[in-house]
Amino acid sequence: MHRRRVSDVRRTDAVLLLVALVWGSSYLSAQTATAALPVLLVLFARYALSAAACLGVVAARRGGARPWTRDELRAGVPLGVTQAAVLVVETYGVAHTSAANAGLIISLTIVLTPLLDRGGRRGALPVPFLAATGLCVLAVGLLMSGNGFHALRLGDLLMLGAALIRAVHVVLVGRLTVGRAIRPLQLTTVQTLVGTALFLPATALDLPTLAHADPATWAQLVYLALFCSVFAFLAQTWAVQRTSASRASLLLGTEPVWAVAVGIVLGGEHLTPLTGLGAALMVAGTYWGQAVERAHRNAPDPLLPPAHALDKEPECPTAHTTPTTV
Repeated sequence: MHRRRVSDVRRTDAVLLLVALVWGSSYLSAQTATAALPVLLVLFARYALSAAACLGVVAARRGGARPWTRDELRAGVPLGVTQAAVLVVETYGVAHTSAANAGLIISLTIVLTPLLDRGGRRGALPVPFLAATGLCVLAVGLLMSGNGFHALRLGDLLMLGAALIRAVHVVLVGRLTVGRAIRPLQLTTVQTLVGTALFLPATALDLPTLAHADPATWAQLVYLALFCSVFAFLAQTWAVQRTSASRASLLLGTEPVWAVAVGIVLGGEHLTPLTGLGAALMVAGTYWGQAVERAHRNAPDPLLPPAHALDKEPECPTAHTTPTTV
């Protein structure tokens, strides 16, 4: 029994690391695809392929249930718009910077999200969190410096914007889905359909170009859609349901490390001493900030009565809650 439990933990950890690896590799894939096709056409193809795959999975698993509920549509439409905004800025950004920088700078989302999401949190964020944020800002400066502090690349600035928009998107995900019976697959399907509809008008005239894309470019598009979107989402949902949130966030937080590794090994990129220091500080700062925020969020509220007082309340036999995975 113990060996089986250890084996299950290792399998779950491996799946989460695979998701982080796939997401980390997505920046190089997007960079390669946008070198051959216009950015908006790449995004349309990614969304359309993802939507087709999601619809197929929904149809296979429907079993007589409604494809979407009203709550899933109400949350999915606005989240589809914000997710599309993230990918527009992010894809334009990765087209003008290195894949390693893109993966590192976008990880600023980890420290930006708690700064934006103040709902339900007690008091100000602790000083160590602000220190971790400052460390990340310093890291961004080093990453953007290249060989010196004189040239700022447009792609790095766009990735900063993408990190901010993604943080807004994450906050909205929580506010639109928490406390509602929303199925993750159905929500993702709505978002991919919204993205497909948004990018279709802007790319309609370029669709013949997509039809004549070479096999290597199509391979990147399929990888972005089926692996970096559909597979990664479903695998993440499966794994998070089998481990703790802290362990999952720690393993998924290795995404920028994989982005650097893939950029160097497969993309032929290299880090200067300054950008190497920036990469190390970014990883350290995001991990530190994540740990501080999680401890602050889980700390007992001093305004609530102590736990032993709550234990004196009569227990309601019908009060059961089911955790919702988003």
